[in-house]
Amino acid sequence: MARKLSIGVNWAGNFDMDSIVEQAKVADEAGIHTLNIAEAWGPDALSLLAVVARETNNIQLGTSIINIFSRTPGAMAQHFATLDHISNGRMVIGLGSSGPQVIEHFHGIKFRKPLTRMREYVDIINTLMRGEKLNYAGEFFQLGRGFTLRFDTLRDHIPIHIASITPKSLKQTAEIADGWIPIHLPKEQWKPQTEAMTANIEAAGRNRADFVIRNPTGVRVTEDIEGARQQTAGTTAFYIARMGDFYYEHFIRMGYADEANAVRRGWEEGGPAGGAAALPEDLVNQLGTAGTVEECIEAMEEAEEAGFDWHSVSVDERDPKKRAEIYKQLVG
Repeated sequence: MARKLSIGVNWAGNFDMDSIVEQAKVADEAGIHTLNIAEAWGPDALSLLAVVARETNNIQLGTSIINIFSRTPGAMAQHFATLDHISNGRMVIGLGSSGPQVIEHFHGIKFRKPLTRMREYVDIINTLMRGEKLNYAGEFFQLGRGFTLRFDTLRDHIPIHIASITPKSLKQTAEIADGWIPIHLPKEQWKPQTEAMTANIEAAGRNRADFVIRNPTGVRVTEDIEGARQQTAGTTAFYIARMGDFYYEHFIRMGYADEANAVRRGWEEGGPAGGAAALPEDLVNQLGTAGTVEECIEAMEEAEEAGFDWHSVSVDERDPKKRAEIYKQLVG
């Protein structure tokens, strides 16, 4: 059976729309399952998704992730219901809370009770997608005029995947979402984390087979092993040292307090290079696989055995035909 693979579009830096479309078309034709566009403080994801939706035919399209503070749930429902029409029913909504650094200092919105907001947010999107009148009495949203979307939605439900890391948010994700977007899970944590989420899903009275658990440990087909390793170390150190306490505490809960504290000290003393250098080699190697097609397939097979359903992949090869062949080998 073909593996369900996803590719991403970077959220930072200048973007080349022609290049993004080319990447999407190659992935679409090669059988890649999903293309995700992240959003932080770079290009907005939804504009890019609209273009890609018009230029592709089969590949699922989603956000990984878009935050729940800078747009209202009504606006998000409008966006995705429209995108679902443009894509002929290929959208996946990837949501996350982000953190106070981004929400308060980029968007200027108070970061408060993200769990409550997430639950209300999902409720409202689902209500609008079903075509029901919007009468909602929540803590954040009090909506009493019975609005509905003034067009027919293509589907009465668009799958919603949620990025979550705290015990309470993991439990809620199992209750209200269609999938989980984990982040920063070393290989030795794969089985404990997927088993814990499966327990949450079953406790919520749901069927694990109807729920998607994404693999956060990406594979990269490359000859530049050290470059890939440095990129993994740099990204992980940035999240631990510069993105508030959520990811720092996430590593502590998994048993890596010494490593997380070392990264913060390294960053304080030596900036990004110091933070990345403080991550132990073994931990960096557990957070990603870089190498040949065969090595990447082996890593994905191991991840499937641990309970992951979708796999994040990247390919350094720039020639479209060669990249397509690599994608096909990875899909299987």
